[in-house]
Amino acid sequence: MRSQFRKAAVCAVVILAAACSDGPKLPVLELRGQTMGTTFNIVLIDPPSGTTLENLRGRIEEKLEQVEDLASTYRARSELAQFNLSASTEWIAVSFEFCSLISSALLVSQETGGAFDITVGPLVNLWGFGPQGGRDRPPADTDIEAARQQVGYTNLDADCGQPAIRKSSASIYVDLSGWAKGYAVDQLAALLNTAGLRNYLVEIGGEVKVRGHNSENRKFAIAIENPSRQHGKSYSVIRLSDAGTATSGDYRNFFEYEGTRYSHTIDPGTGRPITHNLAAVTVVHESTAYADAIATALLVLGPEDGMRLADELHLAAYFAVLTPTGVEYRPSARWLF
Repeated sequence: MRSQFRKAAVCAVVILAAACSDGPKLPVLELRGQTMGTTFNIVLIDPPSGTTLENLRGRIEEKLEQVEDLASTYRARSELAQFNLSASTEWIAVSFEFCSLISSALLVSQETGGAFDITVGPLVNLWGFGPQGGRDRPPADTDIEAARQQVGYTNLDADCGQPAIRKSSASIYVDLSGWAKGYAVDQLAALLNTAGLRNYLVEIGGEVKVRGHNSENRKFAIAIENPSRQHGKSYSVIRLSDAGTATSGDYRNFFEYEGTRYSHTIDPGTGRPITHNLAAVTVVHESTAYADAIATALLVLGPEDGMRLADELHLAAYFAVLTPTGVEYRPSARWLF
């Protein structure tokens, strides 16, 4: 799992077709800004008459603020931060939207056997990848084991009929970093849909959702960064329409100590950063939030177990595995891009 809103942007957005053709282009509007400790980028293709960035900017920024008020561990007033501060093990009334966030994320935790675990926060923080800041050496084994005792998605319940959530121990700390940016992308896409936009790209910190076509009436070109540049190729390209995509990688956010590299991707089962040779996983799915979370789980599981789960769940997933001769790309059975 990754620290809140600090995942490296390993899935870059490009509209490559625009540089490859001399034909006429459709009108394009672009909007960029800062959110969740990272950047957002919105590209609107051939928007309806009367659409202006001024009209949309306020609604977009308001929606992003709403997501941060729900799910940021860096914002003291957020529902998530308030829940984490509470020592109560009774049901706590929350908004329906926050309950739905927790419930959906818990389903992915169950689906992945805890490889994606929204209660991994104590370990993320212990290893220096949380809001408290970094560290330059591994924590003591005793501290790791103590933090592991505070982790476990089965210690969290959601009842969205109330709506309310409950933790079985006061020490449970929820971290939605593997879900919230993808969720925000989905929320912005829904906003654009209601505004009558039919062709667009939304990206937040590397999480992407596209609808329709680009300025050349082609599918959008999305670049997936190569985790190793030994062979001079910085990315591979897939073309998407009406889908979300997210990449989880372990090669950007890390620290080194006595010759060992410690990644920000924490395995909830061991309490330690992953050590296998799977460097990144890209997932394409209709839900960007789900793609975000499941990519994290597949990365935690590693090249063999991750691929097995991807095929069991019929996921479109693309694995970048480090080998002695470079990066080897392994697609799941559903990867048709």
